[in-house]
Amino acid sequence: MNEEVDVLLSNPYLSTLAFFAVAVVALVVFLTIFELLTKYDDWAEIKKGNLSVAMATGGKIFGICNLFRFAILNNDTMMHSLIWAGYGFLLLLVAYFIFEFLTPYFKIDEEIKKDNRAVGFLSLTISVSLSYVVGACVT
Repeated sequence: MNEEVDVLLSNPYLSTLAFFAVAVVALVVFLTIFELLTKYDDWAEIKKGNLSVAMATGGKIFGICNLFRFAILNNDTMMHSLIWAGYGFLLLLVAYFIFEFLTPYFKIDEEIKKDNRAVGFLSLTISVSLSYVVGACVT
């Protein structure tokens, strides 16, 4: 079975499609986990026009996809790419909690829900920046 899969994945079109499909499914799973951790409903807030939530969520999307970029470029198999991207995601979760911990004067989630755009932008920047740091580590 593995040999047949390897033959199929040797085709660059099928390989691209396979990595794309796995990355999209993982993105949905990872975003769902992030949403369970926040104290607001991401998509309901975005629908209401909350730009802070949109920026924070966009940063998470970019960060997760950037982790996949590095993982795919630097690993030979789909499984290794998924493992490294998953590990990178766990590190982004740790960064989320550290960010919340290092701001004792206000609660990040509450400020983002109140559409504090400075906090939303900072959240976006942290997700994107740390995805590059983690990505560099998976090479």
